[in-house]
Amino acid sequence: MRETQHRDEIARLARSLFDRGLTPGASGNISVRLEDGWLMTPTGTSMGNIDPARISKLDLNGALLSGDKPTKESFLHTAMYAKRPNAGAIVHLHSGHAVAVSCMHDVDPKNVLPPLTAYYVMKIGVLPLVPYFPPGDINLAKAVGEMASDHHAVLLANHGPVVAGASLEDAVYAVEELEETARLYLALQGMRTRPLTEEQVAEIHQRFPNLC
Repeated sequence: MRETQHRDEIARLARSLFDRGLTPGASGNISVRLEDGWLMTPTGTSMGNIDPARISKLDLNGALLSGDKPTKESFLHTAMYAKRPNAGAIVHLHSGHAVAVSCMHDVDPKNVLPPLTAYYVMKIGVLPLVPYFPPGDINLAKAVGEMASDHHAVLLANHGPVVAGASLEDAVYAVEELEETARLYLALQGMRTRPLTEEQVAEIHQRFPNLC
């Protein structure tokens, strides 16, 4: 895919996420890996109003080559790319249900959400919780990097999800599945639930090894 096509895809999918209320205001950011660097959504820009021509282009060292100044959370993206060489894109949202779960007291930090559906297991699998850091704290990148080798999706405490995929569409589909599972998890609070068993999860991994 040519760079112009990547730019158009970023703008299109960002608008789709914004229009469905998955990242309000000027929150959230998207990046796509190129052979010579990355494309990233600009800082302070609504995902619903991204100009493809103004998307930031960074070189392999993270220096801005063209476009507007990149998202101030670019370090989250580069930290995850460094540990996931096959990742082609990353999506970070402030999606309401996932953020709500990230604020809960008694979640398991090693795996925040239970395996409620097969599609969640296929798209996300295990979701660790990254401890809270203030916005812009470089230690957040270090914490994400420590988990990224083993996990393509993480949930930032009191913040939101960061999800990598082989392509931008893959990353978007995965973060959508994460948000829907978070919504179900919250809706089921106080009810007796029946998550998938370890055996059922193992069968999914066996049947769909490239999706997990």
